[in-house]
Amino acid sequence: MSDPTPVIDDLREESEELDALVAELSPEGWRRATPAPGWTIAHQIAHLNWTDRAALAAVTDEDGFRALVEQALAAPDRYVDDGAEEGAKQDPAALLTAWREGRAALDEALRTAAPGARFPWYGPPMATASMATARLMETWAHGLDIAAALGVTRPPTGRLRHVARIGVRARDFAHAAHGLTPPAEPFRVELTGPGGDLWTYGPEDATQRVTGPALDFCLLATQRAHRADLALTAEGPDADRWLDIAQAFAGPPGAGRPPGAGRPAQGEPR
Repeated sequence: MSDPTPVIDDLREESEELDALVAELSPEGWRRATPAPGWTIAHQIAHLNWTDRAALAAVTDEDGFRALVEQALAAPDRYVDDGAEEGAKQDPAALLTAWREGRAALDEALRTAAPGARFPWYGPPMATASMATARLMETWAHGLDIAAALGVTRPPTGRLRHVARIGVRARDFAHAAHGLTPPAEPFRVELTGPGGDLWTYGPEDATQRVTGPALDFCLLATQRAHRADLALTAEGPDADRWLDIAQAFAGPPGAGRPPGAGRPAQGEPR
């Protein structure tokens, strides 16, 4: 059983870096548009706050989380946007405080969860490390949108290893989300990390393969850039189809970013 502490620590660090970007924003700054259509910076933080609190309910209050799932099922195409819209109406200072309190409560709940525990989610149930990884993935992705709105460059870090891993593990879920039967054959995925090291997943002799920069794979899996704008290579028809539908997040497929929109600006890796 793996120790979830490292990914929980990385989630905290990712959140704190994003917090530093928005902590001193003026009310006008919170209303800046981000690359997500119709979403301001306030919407982005409101969504993170909403999902942090949903994760907290999944970890600590199964009945309460079940009620959240029922709300999502009642409006599957709107519940994410509705939650962000409602949260974005708050005073920015109140929203920032709520986000800080929610993620602190989730941090404590994850650190004190029973070994081997599994929690319900909008996709498959998650272990503690997987829940922390999912929250890190979303924090990183929405942080990219906020950085773009502010004209800030966020260098890629080794924390992307968590995002890449959940993107790879979500292969079958991505197919199911599109009404497709997942391939029976495992894939080989070889990604070059920000520091130049190679991150590998799946058997070496797999005929279906995906290769390229880890950053580009993470941008694809979080739908922050279109495949056409990324340096990813697929070998085999199943791997090629996967790159068209990949998603690391639970819930229905998103619209993603259009081709030609480019990729978020990145500085020197660290």
